[in-house]
Amino acid sequence: MNKIIIVFAILIISAVAVSLSVIDQFAVAAPQTKIQFTKTLGSFDDPGIGQEGFQFALLLPANQNSLYHGSITYTSSVPVEIIVLHDLDKQDIKGQATWSVDGNTIYGISIIGPPAKADSLDFTGAALGFRSKVPFTVTASVDGWIRGEPKQIAVQKIEPKQQSFTLPKPHVPVSIPMHYGFFAGGPVSYIITDSSNKTLGDKITGKQNWSVEFSPRLAKISSSAQSTVYTFTNGIKGEGLHGYQNEVFSSSPAQPDSYSPLHSLVTVSWKQGQKAQVLNSAEAILKAEKESRIKLVKTNVVINMPHILWPGGQMQLRNSTSITDESSFDKGQVLSISNETKKVTFVAHRGWGPDGRTTYYIITDATPMGPANLLGVPNVPKLANALSNSIISEMYQFKNGIRGPGPLGYQASVLSSTLEEGSYMPVCRVSIVEWNDPIYAGILETVSDINNKKSEKMITVQLARPLSSDHIVNCPIIEPPS
Repeated sequence: MNKIIIVFAILIISAVAVSLSVIDQFAVAAPQTKIQFTKTLGSFDDPGIGQEGFQFALLLPANQNSLYHGSITYTSSVPVEIIVLHDLDKQDIKGQATWSVDGNTIYGISIIGPPAKADSLDFTGAALGFRSKVPFTVTASVDGWIRGEPKQIAVQKIEPKQQSFTLPKPHVPVSIPMHYGFFAGGPVSYIITDSSNKTLGDKITGKQNWSVEFSPRLAKISSSAQSTVYTFTNGIKGEGLHGYQNEVFSSSPAQPDSYSPLHSLVTVSWKQGQKAQVLNSAEAILKAEKESRIKLVKTNVVINMPHILWPGGQMQLRNSTSITDESSFDKGQVLSISNETKKVTFVAHRGWGPDGRTTYYIITDATPMGPANLLGVPNVPKLANALSNSIISEMYQFKNGIRGPGPLGYQASVLSSTLEEGSYMPVCRVSIVEWNDPIYAGILETVSDINNKKSEKMITVQLARPLSSDHIVNCPIIEPPS
């Protein structure tokens, strides 16, 4: 027998044991047992004969010699129909709308419509579910009773079919302008994604024609998590932030112990009467200051400036430039680097913000070394120092449950940060979400969803600590692609 038919038959006819975690403890001998719970479900292909093309989610599985009745309230990601199944003898099939996965166990089917994204209604039947023509997630609350004497049926133990859910465009290419600077006398190519100073960020946005996001919280990040960048306010004309020579960096990813993409901005001004020249290293700048030729001013501005190319190295390129819904997070985050167009193309990943709104982010740096190497980005141990003042964001990655385009092969990540002014922080600490019993897994789209399921003891949330170190990623959020 086809595996999906067997698996779904198990879900349909499995006894009360399948739903014990969401239904009050059954007293098997009682004529009625109270049921009251809330559950989030993800849809899958409807296995019913003749139901091809429908997505289905089963809320109340059938139990032999029993009947459900009560009320249901639900919200869904798309309009759905309510499906109620009824016990039906084979001699009563004629003229009836039916539903069956194997042609032997047959149910009468009632479709309660029209489709809606939210509703409340009363029901009576042997089983209850939802369906639509497109994939969906639905959260439903049931308040009712199961009537009769449910009997547990001995069935062959077969591993349930893994449910999956893929968002539209889970991975997309995004081209970002590159800037040029210096490190230790050599050339550096870098991008600018975020700024703690809105005025400067808006100025760079206009100059590069690509949004630099405002993140005031960057200015509060520990100095031990930062590197230094020098920007010139006068002297030799050039393509620097202020229209003069290109910026100079104090480190690059080739110096993992000292490099950070989070750069504290120091302005460099040539003193009156001094002849300006191009300074292409931090050492040359400090020497010129010691000679009283320039003035250095440490600002309170922090800019997210991940390096793309640096002396002796560059960000890892993916083996393939094509992106599919099944594209993984490993083997590199960069599709191409072009010095001709002065652009780098990243893979942007889709996730959910804290309130469930769609967000896209790129990954430019990470720590510790194991995850960084797997992602194909520079290992930046200094990012771990950002934990000292507890202002970084959270990224929730899913270890099991619903298969999908997330970093670990399951649903997309949920981020605690948004681009809303004042709250955005591009640096995230990673936590792992694991369903205690994956059979009850559903799609979680908000931080509240995660906290609620955690309080219900349906999931476990733990800090990711590969190699006994906190897992931190620099994951700038970008404007959603059109």
